[in-house]
Amino acid sequence: MAGYKPRVFTLSKKPKQTFGFYLRVENGEEGHLIRCLEMGGPAELAGIKDGDRILRVNGTFVDECSHSEVVDLVKNSGTSVTFHILDESSYKQAKAQGVNLSNPGSKPVANGVEKHRLKPKLCYLVKSSSSFGFSIRSVEGERGLFMTEVTPGGTAERAGVKLSDRLVEINGENVENITHEGAVDKIKRAGSHIMFLLVDEETDKFYQKTHAKIGSWLATTKYLPQEPRIINITKGSDGYGFTLREEPNQAGHFIRDIERGSSAEKARLKEMDRLVAVDGRDVESCRHEEVVDRIKQSGNKCCLLVVDKDTDQVYKLGKVPPLLFLEEMNDSNSPPSYTEAVNLPIPTRSSTPAAERKEELRPKLCKLEKTSDGFGFHLNSIQGVCGHYLQNVVKGGVADKVGMEDDDIVVEVNGVNVEQSHHDDVVKIIQGSGNYLEMLVAKKSVYEKLKAQGVPITRQLLGETSYAQVHSAKTPEASRKERLEEEEARPTTPTEPERQRNSSVSSSSSTESIDERL
Repeated sequence: MAGYKPRVFTLSKKPKQTFGFYLRVENGEEGHLIRCLEMGGPAELAGIKDGDRILRVNGTFVDECSHSEVVDLVKNSGTSVTFHILDESSYKQAKAQGVNLSNPGSKPVANGVEKHRLKPKLCYLVKSSSSFGFSIRSVEGERGLFMTEVTPGGTAERAGVKLSDRLVEINGENVENITHEGAVDKIKRAGSHIMFLLVDEETDKFYQKTHAKIGSWLATTKYLPQEPRIINITKGSDGYGFTLREEPNQAGHFIRDIERGSSAEKARLKEMDRLVAVDGRDVESCRHEEVVDRIKQSGNKCCLLVVDKDTDQVYKLGKVPPLLFLEEMNDSNSPPSYTEAVNLPIPTRSSTPAAERKEELRPKLCKLEKTSDGFGFHLNSIQGVCGHYLQNVVKGGVADKVGMEDDDIVVEVNGVNVEQSHHDDVVKIIQGSGNYLEMLVAKKSVYEKLKAQGVPITRQLLGETSYAQVHSAKTPEASRKERLEEEEARPTTPTEPERQRNSSVSSSSSTESIDERL
């Protein structure tokens, strides 16, 4: 799509819950609009915005479909759905220019000749001796930080850095508005490994002209030293020949116990490969049982996208999902080079305890449902000192099950920031929440590091993978139904003035519009 690359989001939810937004068609507006995002819902946490247009649902182009057809596609996708979404301004520009939005493989054309697609680039640098082999410059009165003094044959040049490239992100954090000194400080504190998102002059001018925001979701991964592996595998008489496990202190689904001579071994799966996608569908935010079901539903053949430890660390440093690699391959219009098709086993449930998240500089969003023993923690504070922290987290209790720990710092309660609130006020909020409570907390060490860096602790730090960073306690089906009824009754928090439901009147039009909660 010439100059208009949609963002790809995979959202996951629990059965009978929603994806956290309303899908609308509005008089005077083209496309299927995202409206009334639910605060803390899967859509908002993933980074979807009010006014975004849905172009594809699970790969099906829907821009020319009826509202009801799109609703059915979403509802029939179950607990996980993948959207291709274009922001409001880009969508309107594309429509005005007559761009064919159904052809995402189209490339920019100049004077009738097809050009290469202009993309920012991810560059992973590992310091050699005492230098990365580049300097950065800034010009007073001009926006941006630029690469200069790139050493020929040095670390930076080998990683894809070019002279005059503009710096957009450092380790997944946007630095376009940071000072020169601030950028230098971040680079120094990064240690011996660092990930840059860069744009060359031509790419920069192109995105400025289209007024599109530059981010890692648009990037090419071709300069990265490691890449995810596509494993195409066929089930043998004894199954696939591996076990799928959740590992202690590590997030994700891991390949273990590969049998000698099995399909898994022949397909070159490795011990501790982390599974990213099954048949092209993201599974990073799925429960273990859901991933197993997807593999079973593939029949006798299955395509897996996996990353080894080194590749995983590279992508995590840039805060980009490995699925970006697969999307780029699809964009290139060239078929993926699948591993030789052989025999792959039905994974079995491991006896290993549920994975705990490896400490990263991000908070935890925890949703709790009260039992007869309460929420299972005490809220403490120190007189005369701002802040609230957890104590006496009951082992096996609700708080413990959703990942809360002693000394975790409380940042938000039910969406309200309480860092500066009086202790009694926070207690009242918790007591007034009834049986259901949502808290944004951070480990003490994470909290202190983020504060030292001047980083606001908000839900935005959870990333763009929906529930991938959200801990949630398992609850009995009966009580879950009761909880869902409460959530249905609770009003959403739209980013625009509230619109009426069903056959409602749009705030921008005096005629009827249609919406559907998804």
